[in-house]
Amino acid sequence: MTSTTTSTASDPRGIPRGTADPTGPIPVPAAGAPRLDVDAVAEALLGDWAELRRAARERARSSALHRPLDATVAEHRARVFEQLQTLADARVSLPMLPESLGGPNDNGGNVASFEELVLADPSLQIKAGVQWGLFTSAILQLGTEEHHRAWIPDAMSLALPGAFAMTEIGHGSDVQSLATTATYDEATEEWVIHTPFRAAWKDYLGNAAIHARAATVFARLITRGVDHGVHCFFVPVRDADGELLPGVRSEDDGPKGGLNGIDNGRLAFDHVRVPRTNLLNRYGDVAPDGTYSSPIDSPGRRFFTMIGTLVQGRVSLDGSAIRASQLALHIAITYASQRRQFTAASPTEETVLLDYQSHLARLLPKLAATYAGAFAHEELLHAFDDVFSGRGDTPEAREDLETLAAALKPTSTRLALDTIQECREACGGAGFMAENRLVGLHQDLDVYATFEGDNTILLQLVAKRLLTDYRQELRSIDRAGIGRFIAQRADTLARRHTPWHRLVQTATDAGRAERSSQSLRDAEFQEALLADRARVKVEEVALALRPAGRQSPADAAALVNKHQIEMLDAARAHADLLRWRAFTAAIERFEDEGTRAVLTDLRDLFGLSLVQADLAWFLLDGMLSAQRGRQVAAEVRRLLWRLRPHALDLVAAFDLAPEHVRAPIALGGEARRQEEAAAYFRAQRASTDSPLSEKVLRDAAKEAAREEARRAAKR
Repeated sequence: MTSTTTSTASDPRGIPRGTADPTGPIPVPAAGAPRLDVDAVAEALLGDWAELRRAARERARSSALHRPLDATVAEHRARVFEQLQTLADARVSLPMLPESLGGPNDNGGNVASFEELVLADPSLQIKAGVQWGLFTSAILQLGTEEHHRAWIPDAMSLALPGAFAMTEIGHGSDVQSLATTATYDEATEEWVIHTPFRAAWKDYLGNAAIHARAATVFARLITRGVDHGVHCFFVPVRDADGELLPGVRSEDDGPKGGLNGIDNGRLAFDHVRVPRTNLLNRYGDVAPDGTYSSPIDSPGRRFFTMIGTLVQGRVSLDGSAIRASQLALHIAITYASQRRQFTAASPTEETVLLDYQSHLARLLPKLAATYAGAFAHEELLHAFDDVFSGRGDTPEAREDLETLAAALKPTSTRLALDTIQECREACGGAGFMAENRLVGLHQDLDVYATFEGDNTILLQLVAKRLLTDYRQELRSIDRAGIGRFIAQRADTLARRHTPWHRLVQTATDAGRAERSSQSLRDAEFQEALLADRARVKVEEVALALRPAGRQSPADAAALVNKHQIEMLDAARAHADLLRWRAFTAAIERFEDEGTRAVLTDLRDLFGLSLVQADLAWFLLDGMLSAQRGRQVAAEVRRLLWRLRPHALDLVAAFDLAPEHVRAPIALGGEARRQEEAAAYFRAQRASTDSPLSEKVLRDAAKEAAREEARRAAKR
């Protein structure tokens, strides 16, 4: 390590920083080589809400909050509910409340703290997210002061456990088409909540099977015969004894592929009546006589404004997924630095897994992407806090926040699943053991890819926003701007259909691999590649969809569907650019030259891995010459070796304590086994009575025969 500290966090072998290591030193860079300042990087990864993160990490060390390995579903659910009460008693979600409700209005800090719960038990994290991030937040963001006073104190203390009843079996992510109705009865001044058919049942709802006493129910508001679209209603579902209220039906979803500490279930309503004032009416209200009013005239904009207030879930899942990736990489890279296998490099010592290029190639690009995701998430967290604190709450800022969250949440959750699986395989059979966390982590995070917005749907939202911005940009430019656009478009086509752009690169490199390498490592060149890719992919889709404006709705929908894959690809390219830029901006904030050098190598590995993954596109579109294209893979391999000595420092900066890791193979168990094995074989080699290898005997006999032949020849 670069420095000693009294921190309770561990290095990647689970040994507290600053203490002696009985298993030998960490592989370190050569003397005089750049070295990472682990503590400085760890502090940067903590971000601007460092103190709240530290407090949450300390809380997550408690065994009372940890995921049990052998509990039944019922036992796990009961345990998680007790753990949730512990969090409620500690008032861990107080930062989300505004000053009017006794909180500090620190939304960014609240989410930052919440994300750390994934280290304790993802079931507990999501249970807490349902209770406070969804149920309570819906009341807070969609309700008014009367609703806040009536329900939020009990929701915060867990005296009022709640469910967030949005998703329906038949509509999934298509919230705007929900079928549950809330029809206003003027005679009684009540809402009649009704589930008209089976596909309209609310499903996959946390707390719905057992614990919820109330639900925030999303339903179509109907008054005076007019459907005003989806709104949110506070609906009691169980009494104080946990019995379902009249007209409310519930079913248990049963065991799931993960997150079995949460009692997910279904809810349906048979003409359930609630008071008129149970409408959460910040964005739409109904007077006693049934008259509807809203501060937002457009039904579409009203709907998206209401849904946008619930973006917190996507923000928190982005950070949680990155934290889970950090944990998986800590386990796998620690194990790979200790586990030895095969003796090709030495007759007496097996090779450490992390010294195999293939092992580096499977883990270090994931490490680089996780760093990029962590720095990008900090920017997302700031955007979220600016909007929800009220400091920067404008329609444009909300739209930007929603787009950023929709770009990063799918990217980080997919990265987490891919990283955890790669880490599991990299640990072999040991990674498949439940005690080493990786299989359980994958099971629990699997659903992150499809809840709080299905990843594919979110990327479509990003693509639509990019296309809208592109069209608005074209509409806003003058004649001179149109001329520049046409020239720019001609340049793009020229690069694709003529060799000129590639010839410039080839001439610059003069056929020398080292010059191609230097060009690929240039930050401006990498950014230009990724930015041009993101821009051109949007432009290509926009041009392909231009006829839609003159077509019937059916034909236009068919045309959009025909280009859906390209739309998703453009959204991913946009997310890649966001992450690369966030990583680059973070590097600039470090003063230590060694740290900047190591992180720049890691950033370059991230950037060039993105280029390598889409190399065919860069070549076909004329963005890269063939020489530079061939050099990309070679440069990635070179970066793997450059980063090998820093691998343990890079995961040490994740600041994970042994109580967070809880994987024997990453807490000294493998190191002790290797030392025991090495001591045994040393003793055997030194012994005079140990068994002799048949191969050694055969080799000795062959050598003796050759020697005898040489002597005979001399005679």
